[in-house]
Amino acid sequence: MVARKMVDGAFHPCPIRDVLDRIGDRWSLLVLQTLAPGVKRFTVVKREIGDISQRMLAQTLRRLEQDGLVSRTVHPTIPPRVDYALTPLGRSLMEPLDGLVRWADQHHDKVRAARMAYVPPAAEAA
Repeated sequence: MVARKMVDGAFHPCPIRDVLDRIGDRWSLLVLQTLAPGVKRFTVVKREIGDISQRMLAQTLRRLEQDGLVSRTVHPTIPPRVDYALTPLGRSLMEPLDGLVRWADQHHDKVRAARMAYVPPAAEAA
């Protein structure tokens, strides 16, 4: 793992950090999981996630579209209908993410218990 790597004479961010920064934000994983079963409208995604604001969902979908993980299709109806779906690249990400989600479901109680039991080290004397 490198912090940055040289490509075509320019430095680029570490690929691992670059991808994890996106899918590790507060909403992206939930949006991807919501879209995993198939095409959904904006309002359906918002309803299924629940506590995401309309603005934050729009931003998250835009960033996932920018990364090639989600496609956006506008249908010329009145009012316009917009559908979102995972792209092949987005679907390819779901298998490893599903493993992470299963792990989180199985170990969530243990992680929460560890957080509650954690005692921070005493500040060292200066």
